[in-house]
Amino acid sequence: MSRKILVTGGAGYIGSHIVRQLGEYGYDVVVYDNCSTGIPQAVLYGELIIGDLSDINRLYQVFGKHQFDAVVHLAARLVVPESVAYPLDYYSNNTCNTINLLHCCNVMGVDKLIFSSTAAVYGESNQNFVTEDAPTSPINPYGRSKLMSELIIQDYARASTLRYVILRYFNVGGADPVGRIGQNSRATHLIANACNAALKRQSELKIFGTDFPTPDGTGIRDYVHVEDVATAHIDGLRYLEDGGNSEVVNCGYGEGYSVRQVVERVKAKAISGVDFPVINGDRRDGDPASVTASIQKIKKMLSWQPKYNNLDAIISSALAWEKRKLK
Repeated sequence: MSRKILVTGGAGYIGSHIVRQLGEYGYDVVVYDNCSTGIPQAVLYGELIIGDLSDINRLYQVFGKHQFDAVVHLAARLVVPESVAYPLDYYSNNTCNTINLLHCCNVMGVDKLIFSSTAAVYGESNQNFVTEDAPTSPINPYGRSKLMSELIIQDYARASTLRYVILRYFNVGGADPVGRIGQNSRATHLIANACNAALKRQSELKIFGTDFPTPDGTGIRDYVHVEDVATAHIDGLRYLEDGGNSEVVNCGYGEGYSVRQVVERVKAKAISGVDFPVINGDRRDGDPASVTASIQKIKKMLSWQPKYNNLDAIISSALAWEKRKLK
């Protein structure tokens, strides 16, 4: 009998790649998503149930109908400037809805959870490579809503049989290398927006902040391919299935690139070969100067072996997906 996994937010960008990999590995997948940003066509395996985590009665019905072996929880709002403008929406959607999900896990006896968290929980770290035991001091409501969810999960686990893997993503980019799925909601994703500028879908690219304390004045981020992020969830699930203890791990590559470096790679002859105007804008509220992951723990604990650890590979797959969307 195949193991049945609930994936919240599985119609979204990262979630759809996780669902696809789960299906390819033989898991029986149920996706629960309100499709506010995700799209049904991105769910390539399993059953899609359209619903919101705030609807706890519907959530109980889904848990009652299916006997889940584990939950992969991604459903959340994730735009930093939006969280600054609408903090209550973020605490309600991200934190309170996580509590609803945990109530269902508690009543229905689900004892394995993979939680999608974020490097935003660290805030402005003074470490060159941020380790999992670095102080957590998020500087925006998005990061705080995720950190609160982490703490709630940990408190609940101490009072129950729940075991978890919390994955703190750094900056996710790219698309399925075969071109089946990719990013559909651009939001504030630099790589997707730069690719769209190269494809002339937008007249220019605006970058936010040129006065950060970094070598070229723009923010530095650790960009990780969505395929490797999805694989980290599979590795985390298998780790829990093998009896592993609860862990918090970073998910990145341990190498940082500035905004200007990313833009220049998108423009490069080997990738798009297209020049486009770049407009310098002010910093956005809540954006840190530099965030790069320490990744020793995820490799040791989950035996994670990334396959796409290359900025050009991330950008090229994102550009190929955007071109495909034009057809």
